[in-house]
Amino acid sequence: MSIFEYNGSALVAMVGKNCFAIASDRRLGVQLQTIATDFRRIYQIHDRLFIGLSGLATDAQTLYQRLVFRHKLYQLREERDMKPETFASLVSAILYEKRFGPYFCQPVIAGLGDEDKPFICTMDSIGAKELAKDFVVAGTASESLYGACEAMFKPDMEPEELFETISQALLASVDRDCLSGWGGHVYVVTPTEVKERILKGRMD
Repeated sequence: MSIFEYNGSALVAMVGKNCFAIASDRRLGVQLQTIATDFRRIYQIHDRLFIGLSGLATDAQTLYQRLVFRHKLYQLREERDMKPETFASLVSAILYEKRFGPYFCQPVIAGLGDEDKPFICTMDSIGAKELAKDFVVAGTASESLYGACEAMFKPDMEPEELFETISQALLASVDRDCLSGWGGHVYVVTPTEVKERILKGRMD
């Protein structure tokens, strides 16, 4: 079993019309043993920017603390919040400088940029960015997430339809992966509000 699969995870971010959604499962496991069923994988950097960290849970928490530290320094120096594109470059640089002993994380970054344009991207554990205009996925359930998102996604969805689509894609996918699941955690972000919802899924 790969170190990336040790704790299990499922992450997906999807773009709508001037909004985006980011969702994750809630299981924390040690291989096939479930340890917790309310684990957080998605972190808020500021009102319009979120990061999901799949992979090894300890590394994800360490990396998140470093990112919060760097973002606070940026806010003090620049007196503004970081744009999603800038934040993606920061995450990429932090991962790449540790490339010989990497953080075993695969981040998913989602945010609203200038003129409320949604931005999503993912990267591997050494910071190679993959930008997308529709959806990005990460974690042990990524293969089934690709299939579900490919089938369900359509452009320019309104926030409620986007929530429905990302939730159905997540729940359908984690049922086909024994290392992730146990419900879901969804954020839908528009220029004016952030909606957080907990999904109930199969409890096995």
